[in-house]
Amino acid sequence: MTQSIAPFAAPHPAGPGRARRVLRAVAIVSCVPYLALKAAWIAGSHIGIPAGSALLDDRLAMAVVNGLSVLLDSGVIVLAMVLTRPWGLRVPAWLLVLPVWVATGLLAPIMAGFPAQLVVKAFGGGAPSAGREAFLDEWVFAVVYTGFIAQGLALGGLFALYARDRWGHLWRGRVRELPAGSVGPAHRVLAVTAAVLALPPLTLHAVWACGVSAGLREGRAAERGGEFYVLEALYVVFLLAAVAGAVLLAFRRGRALPVSVPLALAWVGSGAVACWGGWLSLASLGGVADLADRPTPLMHLAYADQMLVGLLVAAIGAHHFAERSAGAARRAA
Repeated sequence: MTQSIAPFAAPHPAGPGRARRVLRAVAIVSCVPYLALKAAWIAGSHIGIPAGSALLDDRLAMAVVNGLSVLLDSGVIVLAMVLTRPWGLRVPAWLLVLPVWVATGLLAPIMAGFPAQLVVKAFGGGAPSAGREAFLDEWVFAVVYTGFIAQGLALGGLFALYARDRWGHLWRGRVRELPAGSVGPAHRVLAVTAAVLALPPLTLHAVWACGVSAGLREGRAAERGGEFYVLEALYVVFLLAAVAGAVLLAFRRGRALPVSVPLALAWVGSGAVACWGGWLSLASLGGVADLADRPTPLMHLAYADQMLVGLLVAAIGAHHFAERSAGAARRAA
């Protein structure tokens, strides 16, 4: 029997409470170090960039990438305001959800990976290679990634509170109680397609995490360390999370699970694999001066495939929300 859902009611605008104001301040302040560094680099400063770094080889490409980075991180400030102001509740859902999904996808691997890399380094397994030391000074990674983690925690908390107020009725109940029409044959096809497409990048990241160098250029293989293996293992985890969320939703597996579990897996997993697949693909187009450091065809395949997997899984989640929202609106009419 399908669980009844409370009648849909539009949220009433209200000023942010103390917790939301604190989270908003943390989100905004944590953007400052990163934005300041990027602005300095665009202006021509070499702060934090050692002599001989590959970042100094192409000034124009560096300015373009840094400009894009500034736009992306400035979006965190905009989102923090939208999520805490009364007018933010009137923003069209897609206009808010899309950038939050992108932010989740870009920040989640950093939030999980940077602390894990610190642990690996503490046990002597993650000493930076000579190549990485020549790329940026170590203090830059500490400052930037600490800021990213603070942004992710603050923005995640704000969005969770906002989503509970605006859409909390859409993820009530258990998987077995999903109403008819929330998923269909087309979504099962999408889930299977995502699972099949996930196999190549999943295999590649798994073998790279295990120390196999097949599919890597000589330069990339020579620079591997504990931190590299942590990131590769995380790509495996996020790919599995994305596929698991899609399958649980599309086939109603894990029927006793709260609906929020597969939705969370699909949300975080799809965002991480799609956004990082897209970002790495974009970064690889800029070209690398040293042939030994350029991405191989297998690396390009991994990036493109995981981007497609993320988009397919995101489509399943988006349809689920659209169907449940429409059903709630019909019952309220």
